[in-house]
Amino acid sequence: MSRRLSKKFYPMQSARVFVSFFLSLTLGIPSALPVSEVYAQGQLFLPSPGMRLDLSPVVFPPVLKGLKVHPDHPFRLDFIVDTGDRPVDKIQEKTIQLIKYFLASLTVPEKDLWVNLSPEEPDRIIPDAFGITEMGRDMLAQDYLLKQLTASLMYPENELGKKFWTAVYEKAAKELGTTQIPVDTFQKVWIVPEKAEVWVNNDVAFVVEARLKVMLEEEYLADSQKRVADSQKKDVTVMRVKPDEAISSVLREIILPAIEREVNEGENFAPLREIYHSLILATWFKKALREGILGKMYVEKNKVAGVET
Repeated sequence: MSRRLSKKFYPMQSARVFVSFFLSLTLGIPSALPVSEVYAQGQLFLPSPGMRLDLSPVVFPPVLKGLKVHPDHPFRLDFIVDTGDRPVDKIQEKTIQLIKYFLASLTVPEKDLWVNLSPEEPDRIIPDAFGITEMGRDMLAQDYLLKQLTASLMYPENELGKKFWTAVYEKAAKELGTTQIPVDTFQKVWIVPEKAEVWVNNDVAFVVEARLKVMLEEEYLADSQKRVADSQKKDVTVMRVKPDEAISSVLREIILPAIEREVNEGENFAPLREIYHSLILATWFKKALREGILGKMYVEKNKVAGVET
């Protein structure tokens, strides 16, 4: 994730609300509703396996845009919420959810903020503590949608899928001398942070830019190896795990741009953008205020009471 602190400020057109929030003694958010109602409201309505998923319209979901800390009151946090397309008078329940994302991002160690629905790794789906949080549940749902959407866009009878397969067969015939393409030629798709810009003024942090990137697994692994090498100032040979770059290039050129637009703008991945904004603010908080009392008691301690589903 790119993290830059700057003094720039970009005005937002949608409404903002200011939420003052005090952390409870459990450092979580106690539910104000009976458990049965919470689960009923939190039910996930996901497409059935095999059902095609279309690209969705552009939406602007509510997100946490800003955070004000109070050095004299370490358990008080003030949040600025961009209501997006949602009416201001219907934002309260969503705000609770966004703050839960923030708290989960604070207390779950950064190395455990991941989900994985790969059928090749059935025993590596989500870290235990992260798995009981609402944020972990919603990220798993978004990973499911990513796989569903990727397969749907490659369906040969729709416009994008037809373009994709035509290009695949042309490249395969030209570069491999065959149109018989092995199943494992195609890689998993990853969503990773691309850019996060935070405006900081005294005790206020404000997210002014947040964008996600879609990439193939081989690109992600190669980039990870390069970042490790750079941090350790070592020269390493980056291993390319893709068996055929010619075929993967078609996926990169035709399918990935559509997915990336969907991830950053579409309704299907609005929850992921909500999570990302909360994660950016939590990351700033951890980096800037780790030595404070709240940081020492809560940050990366896996204290998920109150942020579980």
